[in-house]
Amino acid sequence: MNYRPLTPTLPKVSAIGLGTWQLGINSGWKSMTEKKAIALVRHALEQGVNFFDTAPNYGLGTSEERLGKALKGFDRSKLVINTKFGHSHTGQFNFRSDAIRSSLEGSLKRLGTDYVDSLILHNPPMEFLDGNKTDHYEVLEKLVEEGKIKAYGASVDTPHEMRLLLNTTNSKVVEAFFNILHQEVSSAFDLVQEKQAGVIAKIPLDSGWLSGKYHENSTFEGVRSRWTREDIKTRARLVEQVKRILQTGDELPQKAIAFCLGYDAVSTVIPGCGSIDQLKQNLRSLEKPLTLEEIHKLEAFYEQEVMALKLPW
Repeated sequence: MNYRPLTPTLPKVSAIGLGTWQLGINSGWKSMTEKKAIALVRHALEQGVNFFDTAPNYGLGTSEERLGKALKGFDRSKLVINTKFGHSHTGQFNFRSDAIRSSLEGSLKRLGTDYVDSLILHNPPMEFLDGNKTDHYEVLEKLVEEGKIKAYGASVDTPHEMRLLLNTTNSKVVEAFFNILHQEVSSAFDLVQEKQAGVIAKIPLDSGWLSGKYHENSTFEGVRSRWTREDIKTRARLVEQVKRILQTGDELPQKAIAFCLGYDAVSTVIPGCGSIDQLKQNLRSLEKPLTLEEIHKLEAFYEQEVMALKLPW
């Protein structure tokens, strides 16, 4: 494992982190027992993973509960836990600033810890990213002073959101939608580094497309049913182009994760992981770094072929 800085006040984080949406009960993933969830987290720890991303709404609180059980007995000072605010454990949205503290207290109880390393707003409406127009960040600063969190920020999807957050608040943690087919946020990476903040790269495999397992005739259920038949054909065509650029097939997911790690602003990447085998595959990304030439080719491909398509997530 290699480790990267996330914020100046936190321990360095593993380049590959563990997103924990899938740990919870009925999280929209294949069902996972508590025993398997705990085994997955502990295997990650054994492999050097020390960054864990969760949220109150993942499995309606059960993701945080299971993560807390799995981490029990390990040196808390060496772990970095990121949780969120805005999507509650009851499945409701509540982004009001006066709900931040109670949401955090619920997360701390479920996680079995007295602090989280970072607390971020969970894809909030735009008005809550502007520190000049909301008191959310005053509440978050107070929680830092109390030692209940060490840093804060937001989960965002666009460079405009990222710039608004970083230019109007003291946020140091940005979870951003970033992958080969969605490179827009990289235009704000210079600002991230200027502000001594760090990026958690989410959805690095583009909801499974960059795993290479989907094709133009694939059908989807659940949350992935959002794609139209035309969306599917377009994604399939673009993925084939990526494979040709990278001259790869079976190693596409590892190279897709490695693409994200090719940027210094990216502190950690949180690919989906539903089993120990998938975790092992994700960790192999560290053995497959991309060359600058490959990264530049993928940047040019995005600018010339993908950007204008405005692909839906």
